[in-house]
Amino acid sequence: MPHTSAAAPDTGVGVIVLCPHFAPDNAPTGTVMTRIVDELVERGHRVHVVTSLPWYRNHEIEAGWTGKLVRREDTAWGSITRLHPFPGGDKSNLPRRAAGFVAYSALAGLHGLRAGGWFRRADCVIAMSPPLTLGITGWLVARLRRSSTIFNIQDVFPDAAIETGAITNRTVIGAAKMLERWSYRLADAVTVLSIDLADNVRGKLADRHHASVHVIPNFVDTEAIQPGDRATPYRAELGLGDGPVVLYGGNVGFSQSLDLVLAAAEAMPDVTFLINGDGAARASLEAAGSHLDNLHFAGYIEAHRLGELLATGDVHVVPLKAGLGRVSVPSKTYSIMAAGRPVVAAIDPDTAVPVMLEESGGGVAVPPDDAASFIAALRAMIDDGDAARSAGAGGRDWVVANASPAAVGEMYSTLIERLRR
Repeated sequence: MPHTSAAAPDTGVGVIVLCPHFAPDNAPTGTVMTRIVDELVERGHRVHVVTSLPWYRNHEIEAGWTGKLVRREDTAWGSITRLHPFPGGDKSNLPRRAAGFVAYSALAGLHGLRAGGWFRRADCVIAMSPPLTLGITGWLVARLRRSSTIFNIQDVFPDAAIETGAITNRTVIGAAKMLERWSYRLADAVTVLSIDLADNVRGKLADRHHASVHVIPNFVDTEAIQPGDRATPYRAELGLGDGPVVLYGGNVGFSQSLDLVLAAAEAMPDVTFLINGDGAARASLEAAGSHLDNLHFAGYIEAHRLGELLATGDVHVVPLKAGLGRVSVPSKTYSIMAAGRPVVAAIDPDTAVPVMLEESGGGVAVPPDDAASFIAALRAMIDDGDAARSAGAGGRDWVVANASPAAVGEMYSTLIERLRR
């Protein structure tokens, strides 16, 4: 949670933040926005957060948060309003999910107008996507509060959904693309995580809107995440043994080429493989790999044990399906590098992650969906301990210099002040 030891100077309503997740919700985007708010508070901004009740872990409202549609709390630096996110039990039911996004976005808009005082002028409105519908909500709240909008893009939608086949209906695709372009055009500033995503977004806008697109990467907490001993309690807890462990941690979905991990486990019986996380593809992957004694699955670990999880892996993998490298940035790569562990990425060439790995020396990238290249890269990294340690150290140094929370917070604070003028 953002620091509350001292209240920010009262300069008015301050910044309104509309986001789908916020601490204590453990969604990756919630961790990102919580720290951005923390950094803005450190720089003297008042902030009013409108978010959802915690629901990410099991796709339902967590115990202790049920019973109310809206929960609001005042803080030393502003306020937090938590809303029912209208989650659906079936993630593959796109119409149901879309209806939930629309309902949540409408409720967020209402409370965005209320936060800090009904319709009072705000310094800025920051809206986060996904869901894409929050872009329109953020613009409407900003206009009614005589303010500017920053649209924070974590994943470019609907591109990723189209590439993975999650959306195939042409009418739905057309409507989603129209909503996407409209959201970008309406925002006073669009922030994306990499140069790849900036090119993607600018390609959907007229030239006069290109200047509104800004690259501000997600950060990693390099103080909280540090290189650790590989003999972690988590390794013992899961019975992974003392040998080398190849780890994938994160969403177990259809955007990730986790079939590569199964192929590598089949080809490297002397190495232990761990897929740590949950998602729509987990059940089918577990069934496909049930015959592999060296393949293990585990659910999401508590946020305070992230450093322990990262230290458990001797080599981490970031596999992403072909075509998704320019529309989705696996921000977990920053955390892996902060932990001083080498990365083997299977991802589109010349995109953000391969460029980052090359600049830092923090690992290697191979073409996406190429099992032979992926297995060869893993084998080489496992067999050459000195190279693996050198890659881990190089990645750590690069992240400390380029992706600290303070640097990211300063970029957002500067952008807010520029839009206020």
